[in-house]
Amino acid sequence: MNTRIAVPFAVAVWACSSPPTATAGAPHAALGTAQSGPSGTDFTPYAAVAARLLADARADTGGWLKLASLCDDIGHRLTGSPALERAVHWAVARMTADGHANVRAEPVEVQRWLRGAEALDLVEPRVQTLQVVGLGNTVGTPAGGIQAEVVMAHDEAGLAALGDRVRGRIVLFDNPMPPWSEEQGSQYGPTVRFRVRGPVLAGRLGAVGVLVRSVTAHSLATLHTGVTVYDPSVAPIPAAAVTPETSAWLARLCDQGQRVVVRLQLDARVAGLVQSANVIGELRGRERPDEIVVIGGHLDSWDVGQGAHDDGAGVVAAMQALTLLRRARLVPRRTVRVVLWTNEENGLAGARAYARDHATEMPQHVAAIEADSGGFPPAGLGIGVTPADAREIALHHVRGLVQLLAPVGPQRAHPDSHGADVGPLLDQGVPALDLATRAPTYFDIHHTHADTLDKVDPRALQDLTAAMATWAWALAEWPGRLDKPGPGP
Repeated sequence: MNTRIAVPFAVAVWACSSPPTATAGAPHAALGTAQSGPSGTDFTPYAAVAARLLADARADTGGWLKLASLCDDIGHRLTGSPALERAVHWAVARMTADGHANVRAEPVEVQRWLRGAEALDLVEPRVQTLQVVGLGNTVGTPAGGIQAEVVMAHDEAGLAALGDRVRGRIVLFDNPMPPWSEEQGSQYGPTVRFRVRGPVLAGRLGAVGVLVRSVTAHSLATLHTGVTVYDPSVAPIPAAAVTPETSAWLARLCDQGQRVVVRLQLDARVAGLVQSANVIGELRGRERPDEIVVIGGHLDSWDVGQGAHDDGAGVVAAMQALTLLRRARLVPRRTVRVVLWTNEENGLAGARAYARDHATEMPQHVAAIEADSGGFPPAGLGIGVTPADAREIALHHVRGLVQLLAPVGPQRAHPDSHGADVGPLLDQGVPALDLATRAPTYFDIHHTHADTLDKVDPRALQDLTAAMATWAWALAEWPGRLDKPGPGP
């Protein structure tokens, strides 16, 4: 997606949407349908290794077994939860057993948010219990909940048109997500803005609560959670998601001029600061071990489903990519470092802590790849670089780099796109990439109870792992840097 990611959750999904602006706050990368363009830098000297890694990955079940263990034995991994702590220990143990160097858990202080009991009842025009899920980091309602009339808006213009009618009411943002298409992708970025910023937009006008249509184009009465972001200048109000079916129904009632009243109860609260950790392991470089290529995903997840696609698949792809390189006895010039970040979903504390704790190493970080697009087939790389005048240079290099995975399917390069966890590295001058996937069904299960192991295709996970291993190897072996012209010294 992004020129700059301003909120803590990023997925690079091929053909997702048009890239938003730096301040839009939409969380997911967009690789559009643009072709990769000119041939780019010549990475064909690494084609034989790429073919070998793809064959090795497709013959390997280790990544799938890791994902099964993470999902079935640990499950969802909300920041600050005992389950996330178990996942940290699990990752350290697995990377140690695989023989990686310098395996450790680096402490990170995180804010723990607790969901609590949740309920939503329609009071007028008739009585009915409705499905509801609180948005991540939402504040709770007063004891006993809040009862208020619902006013509906499809977009910002609709909210503005409500004017004083918003005060003292609950705003329903009924903003449907368009169906996925080859041309436009999922359009997640433009759709999710009301989940992210809706409580601030409505709170400024005096609303007492917000309901948001779950961000998905296909639903079987499915609830999708996800983070909401408050503004210190606006008093926080409770925020929750309803199913697309419920949202469409309530919107129709509002359009008909009927009085719609609901009672919302959220027992959510912040439980203070607790300790978590980023998990790190390395394959040390043979010639320039102090120069580093980072690969990784985020170890935390929402407290629904198993976090299989988001982001268990990205975590496992990075872990197993390092294992594939080690088993193949491929030792690149530079060090390849796996970083499994904590607290991506609702805080980015892990990403910020890594950038802060490794600040003196930043000049030696030559690239950072994040996989947070689910366990789907790879479809290319997004690239973010600073300064801006390095943009075309980096894009030229990446156009060549992605073609190493052409045997898996079309691979595209897109500028001004990077994952959330590598954003703090980009701030310090590190070329930041996101590993995009072709995933037309991803947002059917994204942030839901349906994000479980059975939704992940083992072959797709193998190909994702091969992409991570190949691109990490090439960047660590190639003498140049993505933000510099030429092949390097």
